Amino acid sequence: MPSSTDPNAEPRVRLNRERVLRAAVALADESGIESLTMRKLGTELGVEAMSLYNHVANKDDLTDGMVDAVFSEIDLPSAGTNWRTAMRRRAVSAREVLSRHQWATGLMDSRTSPGPATLGHHDAVIGCLREGGFSIEMTAHAFSALDSYIYGFALQEASLPFDSAQEASAVAQMIAAQAPAEKYPHLTEMTLEHVLRPGYDYASEFEFGLDLILDGLEAVRNNA
Repeated sequence: MPSSTDPNAEPRVRLNRERVLRAAVALADESGIESLTMRKLGTELGVEAMSLYNHVANKDDLTDGMVDAVFSEIDLPSAGTNWRTAMRRRAVSAREVLSRHQWATGLMDSRTSPGPATLGHHDAVIGCLREGGFSIEMTAHAFSALDSYIYGFALQEASLPFDSAQEASAVAQMIAAQAPAEKYPHLTEMTLEHVLRPGYDYASEFEFGLDLILDGLEAVRNNA
């Protein structure tokens, strides 16, 4: 084992807030945020738990930073981009990000000390809608409708008892076996004619619903 003076020894990576947050997000992705403790995080980083408090004030500060890190992964509207194109891209990106960080879905707008990525995200969305011709009131309505759908879909997707098309098919067949067609004809039809068809992917339902919301917002905007 090389000594600390060995020129061939790998340099120790300096601990900083970004590295702490990155490790915390990875642990939450793996085991859920409920199981995340400062002790586990310290072990993951190879330091004593107390060392972490040089970079995060407490567990709330850690959670605030983790949520901000997740917000930083979502594509932001670019200046001059058509509002509908920007909102669609942002929504699709948000669902993809939340599928990677399922623990974050219920925390995204729950923090009372939002970080710069969170604030920048909200400001960019509001700015895009305002530049797109939405009034302040309609901007608030649009933001709420879109986020309710994004987070609601992400939460529902995370709770499904399958992670792939193959697993979805197996679950659907198991449920169908417990639901006689003569008693549940509409459920049977949906299962056989949609869920069990080759290539079915529940995630594809997201963009269909998203476009319905965008169509509605566009109609309201045009009639304002």
